[in-house]
Parts: sequence; C-alpha cells; structure tokens
Amino acid sequence: MSEDHPSTPAHRSWFGRLSQALSGEPRNIEELLEELRHARANGLLSNDTLSMVEGAIEVADLTVADVMVPRGQVVALAAQAPFQDNLAIVIESGHSRFPVHGDEKDEILGILLAKDLLRCLSDGVPADIRLLLRPVALIPASKKLNVLLKEFRLSHNHMAIVVDEWGGVAGLITIEDVLEQIVGDIDDEHDDADDGGKQYLSEVDGQWLVNALTPIAEFNERFGSNFLDEEYDTVGGLVTSEFGHLPEVGEEIAVGGFDFHVLKADDRRVHQFAVRVHAS
Repeated sequence: MSEDHPSTPAHRSWFGRLSQALSGEPRNIEELLEELRHARANGLLSNDTLSMVEGAIEVADLTVADVMVPRGQVVALAAQAPFQDNLAIVIESGHSRFPVHGDEKDEILGILLAKDLLRCLSDGVPADIRLLLRPVALIPASKKLNVLLKEFRLSHNHMAIVVDEWGGVAGLITIEDVLEQIVGDIDDEHDDADDGGKQYLSEVDGQWLVNALTPIAEFNERFGSNFLDEEYDTVGGLVTSEFGHLPEVGEEIAVGGFDFHVLKADDRRVHQFAVRVHAS
C-alpha cells in the first residue's frame, strides 16, 4: 500500500489530531492552524486553501477600522452639485457605488449606483440624483468584520458608511474590502495589470519602477539595503508607514538612502513607486 494512501498510519494520526482539535476540549487558534499546516505539508490542503482558511480565521479578530477606506480617501458626490460635475467624478473614478452627501459631508443621504445613473443617461433625462439614491448602512468602526460580512450577505448591501462616536463620517467599507482579507487582493477591470511578474524596471535616468507589493527581503537583496521586515512585509507597507498616511500620486519621501516617489495609487493603497538611490 502506498504511503500516500489516506488509510496509512501517518494519515490516520493526522486525522486523529485534527479531529481532537475540532471536537475535543477547546484549544487556541494557533494549535488548530498548526494542524492545518500539517495537512498542507501532507498534500491534503493546497497553499491557497490554507491561506483562505487563515484569512477567514483572522477576519474574526479584525474590525472595520482595520480595513476601511479613511474619510480623506472616500470618493463622494454632493447632491447639490451640477449633474455633469457628478457624472465626471463617476467616470473618472471608475467605481460602481458612491456615497452622496448633502450640504455637509457628514450628512450622508444614500448610495448612488453608477448603473442607475447610466440608465438615466440612456433615457436622455439628466436626473436629480436624490431620486436615484439607495438606502445607506451606517456602522461603527468597532464592528467585527465577520459580523459585517454576515450583514452584507443578509441585506444584499455592498457598501457601508463608517461613523465615529460623534456621528461623523470616518470612512467607508465595501464587501470587497472584507473578502480581500480572506482571499487576497481582488483585481477588477479598473486595476492596473502587473508587468508579467517583474518587480523592477531600470530607466536611463537612474530611477527604478518598484511594485508596492515587492517583498522587503527582495528589495534588500536587489539594492543592498537593510530595511526590517518584522512589522511590514512589502515595500508599500513600509513606505506608507513612513508617510504616516495613505499617500497620493506625486508625493515623495526619503527613507533609508532612497527617494520614493508615488507613481500609482488609488483610494485604498499605493501600487507603484519611482525609486532613486541616494549617491553614496
């Protein structure tokens, strides 16, 4: 009998440990994850499956505040603005849903779906967007992500507005933001394609194009730097922390002998830097 057969002692031992972890006395999450990692090592789980299980478990410990789009990065529409102005914002951003506010930005009136706006245009009637608004869900930043995901599923909402303790707008969160914590980044047709796996592209002026998702260890190896990767795994995470806020395109900062210039970014994260090495 092959040693890979599910009925061999090794597999029975693993299934026994997993069964005990799931049905025996309560154990901590790390012990359960260790058993799942053994399953991956034995070929019973793929890396992707394990990553999703780990993500699903971690979601229970995260709150809305951990992943929401902060207020300053929210693309919102003003109900009193001219129709053409709002239409230009919708087209330029490429989003499918927009919070709409009244005279004050904290006065959220509802959510506008781009497809509803498109339907009005097809009818040839520029409408008052107030008549197109869908109900908006207001949630606290302290809400657990697993609870919010269940609410999204039950209500069929895809977006919620996050409010602070005084009732002001703190940011927003979408169902995609929550799902990305489980399955990883979800690219859509508006996201930039990568460059075939290349992290660096040299240029004649001495700059390098660096993908923000480049691992810090890989950056260190390529450029001989010594950035620590204990707190952040990627160049984007490290540099964003140095800014102290989510930087916009055009912002620049010097970190550890390098100038990082933001080339591509959206309302959720940085995508690409132009990096220049300081002369030694």
